[in-house]
Amino acid sequence: MNILILGSGGREHSLAWAIKQNPKCDRLIVAPGNAGMAEIAECAALNIEDGGAVATFAEENAIDFVVIGPEAPLAAGVADRLRAAGFLCFGPSKEAARLEASKGFTKEICDACNAPTAGYARFTEAEPAKAYIREQGAPIVVKADGLAAGKGVIVAMDLDSALDAIDDMFGGEFGAAGAEVVIEEFMEGEEASFFILSDGKNILPVGTAQDHKRVGDGDTGPNTGGMGAYSPAPIMDASVTQKALDEIVQPTVDEMARRGTPYQGVLYAGFMIKDGQPRLVEYNVRFGDPECQVLMMRLGAQALDLLLACAEGKLDEAQVNWADDHAMTVVMAANGYPGAYQKGSEIRGLDALPEDSMNMVFHAGTKEVDGKITANGGRVLNVTARGTTLQEARDRAYAMAEAIDWPEGFYRKDIGWRAL
Repeated sequence: MNILILGSGGREHSLAWAIKQNPKCDRLIVAPGNAGMAEIAECAALNIEDGGAVATFAEENAIDFVVIGPEAPLAAGVADRLRAAGFLCFGPSKEAARLEASKGFTKEICDACNAPTAGYARFTEAEPAKAYIREQGAPIVVKADGLAAGKGVIVAMDLDSALDAIDDMFGGEFGAAGAEVVIEEFMEGEEASFFILSDGKNILPVGTAQDHKRVGDGDTGPNTGGMGAYSPAPIMDASVTQKALDEIVQPTVDEMARRGTPYQGVLYAGFMIKDGQPRLVEYNVRFGDPECQVLMMRLGAQALDLLLACAEGKLDEAQVNWADDHAMTVVMAANGYPGAYQKGSEIRGLDALPEDSMNMVFHAGTKEVDGKITANGGRVLNVTARGTTLQEARDRAYAMAEAIDWPEGFYRKDIGWRAL
């Protein structure tokens, strides 16, 4: 098969790495890709939010299967354009992608199918939103309704922070994403990520993970796109997993189908779990980043078979073969992230690191300049390892991170602390 992956981050590098191992993969193209992906696949310059351009490229390159990595092309309807042109595609339609593109829409779906989630209200103007916050009190959660690259959620521990968040959102800090705001009850508990494939009707769980959103050790500092993750998440035991499937995920998939917008792709559900009861925090319509990296590390070559079964509507015939193992990824970010940071610094020492089924450095924001790997983003590398225990995976990942010579970068030293 000729396979095209859309995206340029660590998530897409890990997808490419897993897919490349499957004998079904003859030719692999990533658009636009990055310096790490260039070592295992062809990279192509392509505007991945332009469905017409992607479809033309797929036709010219005799592509058999397209895997859409990030949320932006999904929200732009690229999957619809590809399917209309006759291509097999992994990723939801534009209408189904509203589960991530609109926080308010997700709340509507939860209401319609009685899925447990936080109490909420929606606002399009600042003053009524502020009045609601004063009435509810803090802590409280303020969310930009639209796509804000994982940064449009403010967990306000006091009233002033919540009111400031309203000013920021309606003041344009998150662009069009903040034109509508969803204000939610603050939920207590432990957070976990659950990844489920859906072919529009059937669902198949493909793993759990736990992300570390805040920039600093001990979960301090501002939220980021994610500073590390591990899989599986111990909090997602058999009982919690079954409740999540029965009370939240399957009802959501059924409701989307009932509306005539069946959901096909990966559904990434974020849960808050307290006293064994999961409640939905939010849905994403693509693999999490960096959670995808630990999932792909554990899934390996079978990932392609699962994505194909999902796209072909044959999930009822598929099964996941899990090894009894653990994986951890540590994000190396540019100094200053998630605020202002410099691009262009050289990263040394990558050539000396192992690259195999137990150890991988996935590139997130890198660029090759004159034969040197340089930093080209905020989150730059995902240092990832597997082990028979989480401690073993952690030791391997941190040994690799310490061997990378990059003074302009930093990483959290406590990934996995909850489980360990």
